[in-house]
Amino acid sequence: MDTFTTARLTAERLRADHLDDLIPLHLDAAVSRTLGGTRTAEQTAAYVQTNLAYWDQNGFGLWIIRDHAGQFMGRAGIRPLDVLGVQEIEIAYTFHKAYWGQGYASEIAEALREIAFGPLGLPDLVGIVLVDHWPSRKVLEKTGLIFERAYQDRGHDMVLYRMLNPKVAA
Repeated sequence: MDTFTTARLTAERLRADHLDDLIPLHLDAAVSRTLGGTRTAEQTAAYVQTNLAYWDQNGFGLWIIRDHAGQFMGRAGIRPLDVLGVQEIEIAYTFHKAYWGQGYASEIAEALREIAFGPLGLPDLVGIVLVDHWPSRKVLEKTGLIFERAYQDRGHDMVLYRMLNPKVAA
């Protein structure tokens, strides 16, 4: 699934030529505060290459998010992630500050959940977030993920949310 749309958003599969859109997003300290810190252009280029490889290995990954007029807004996806030594599949979303608080994260998270549990048939999804990042926690809860536990990762207090695929769990 290379592209999909929601009521207000268009998602396109990550490509190498999206690097110029991602660099400013990853350099924004406010945006990156909850992502482990800012990334240099070189770190973002490596991030893109890693995530392109995820697509090749798994058939899913990160999408670039734009409004229907084509304006870059952020990134979101479904991707493998190691959580305390366990391989999980994470639902992730990051938007430029200008788009915060307008329901875009919930809109894309709900679409990603439907893709994960529909066409991809994944058994479950997790969301990980800093313990005090309440807006993102609210998005996960609204999307149907349930708090599972708190944990520490590289000195950060984190929380893990999970949702089982109702089609697989039944």
